[in-house]
Amino acid sequence: MVGFVRLSPEVTQRLAAKGIRLTKQREEVLGILLQKRDHPTAAEVFLRAKRHMASISLATVYNCLEALVQSGVVKQVNLDRAPTRYCANLLEHSHFFCERCGSVFDVDVPSAGGIELGLGFVISHAEIALRGLCPKCSGNAGASVSLEVGKTRETPMSASATRPNAERQTPNVNL
Repeated sequence: MVGFVRLSPEVTQRLAAKGIRLTKQREEVLGILLQKRDHPTAAEVFLRAKRHMASISLATVYNCLEALVQSGVVKQVNLDRAPTRYCANLLEHSHFFCERCGSVFDVDVPSAGGIELGLGFVISHAEIALRGLCPKCSGNAGASVSLEVGKTRETPMSASATRPNAERQTPNVNL
């Protein structure tokens, strides 16, 4: 088992409140998601789990992930027709999908206070998915992106590697 990842009493209580027993398999799957927060697919979780628990099956991993999602301990991350990925970060955040390497990153996004809906709409849940190139793939390892202007801003780390005061266009983000 993953062993060094200790589950908080809150997680254990949340599972119990939903009537979900914390089996060794569920603990292993959750430990994998908490240990390396790279938004793995079920197949990736399965391969990692097999290293520590040789008898675990892909069906068991899917069942564990489903139970963890139903209990609210894990979130599903979906993009188009790609395989579902899983995220153990329960804080409010969105996801950035790198179109070149396929990596998924957690990103903080400002509240949706600027979105205006007509009268009578009640938002229960909002998901914002951002796409583009990650810093490694874009060559902007020290740059940060501003959603307001849709441009990459140079930071001290990246300014030395590029032209001074240069700004690069990034894909526009429609919020």
